[in-house]
Amino acid sequence: MIMRTWRGWTRAEDADAYAAYLMETGHPGYTSTPGNRGVTFTRRDDGERVEFLLTSIWDSWDAVRAFAGPDPERAVFYPQDDRFLVDRELTVGHYEVFAAG
Repeated sequence: MIMRTWRGWTRAEDADAYAAYLMETGHPGYTSTPGNRGVTFTRRDDGERVEFLLTSIWDSWDAVRAFAGPDPERAVFYPQDDRFLVDRELTVGHYEVFAAG
């Protein structure tokens, strides 16, 4: 299994709207892709900004590519992300899952 991680930041006043937007776009995008074993969306208040950390679990690299495209190291963005994000990682982290509980 593979864990995929990504982080992005919004202004504090946009955080609730971005969280709702993620649930409308990102969540179904992840969970409807075959080979996705789950996704966790988290957020942390950082003063004037809010950090979002998304983690997902995938069966294989083929499943990751089905979601992310041919370059799985690139982050996936949705049409209104530019409206909300003031900073973002353009690449993602991938980790081999060797134990889970």
